[in-house]
Amino acid sequence: MAKNDESNEHEEPVVRDKRRIDPETGEVRRPDGEGAGPTGSAPDPSTGSGQRPSTGSAPDLEHEQVIDTGEGYEGPDVETSLSDADLDFLSGQSGAEELAAERLADLQRVTAEYANYRKRTEANREVERERAVADTAKAILPVLDDLDRAEKHGDLEGDTAFATIAGKLRAAATEKLGLQAFGAAGEPFDHNVHEAIFQQPSADVTEPTILDVVEVGYTLGSTLVRAAKVVVAVPQ
Repeated sequence: MAKNDESNEHEEPVVRDKRRIDPETGEVRRPDGEGAGPTGSAPDPSTGSGQRPSTGSAPDLEHEQVIDTGEGYEGPDVETSLSDADLDFLSGQSGAEELAAERLADLQRVTAEYANYRKRTEANREVERERAVADTAKAILPVLDDLDRAEKHGDLEGDTAFATIAGKLRAAATEKLGLQAFGAAGEPFDHNVHEAIFQQPSADVTEPTILDVVEVGYTLGSTLVRAAKVVVAVPQ
């Protein structure tokens, strides 16, 4: 029985990471009995194992926590089956695609904002140009009104010098400046572009209608330079 107890006392420890730990001394032994301390010291002739430096510390916990899985143990048997999404996440592919999508969305948004800004800028520039030209054109409107009165009185008839000058001035106002005259008898009255200076009841109309034009109106593009002054016939 003493022999059995002695054999049990020196029974080999459980295989842990291909090395053995002596329960009495805490020494680390390789399977062939050759000692291997933390510093790789030479084997002790009396014991055939390397001596661990006497530091009073506990045995290496990393090796004591290794699970014995039998002979030829190489490491814990862990399920390594990963989905494609997991693999993409670990490889950074999903993050790269999301970042690229965000950058593309930012680029598209900036491009759209710039296009809208350019359209607004061009529209505002055109409006400002029309207003500047309209302010200049207002200075010649009284001259154009005098030409209209002279035409009604028949002063522009015939091939006279006055008629020639009137034609050139009107052409310059229309072609060079872009002024467009409006307002004629028989047109429906529009309070947005017409200014009624007199109203006359009439049984011949079913809605407010221009009966006579005192001063024609002018527009320049989308800008109203001057409203037309008219006499309006209203239903009785």
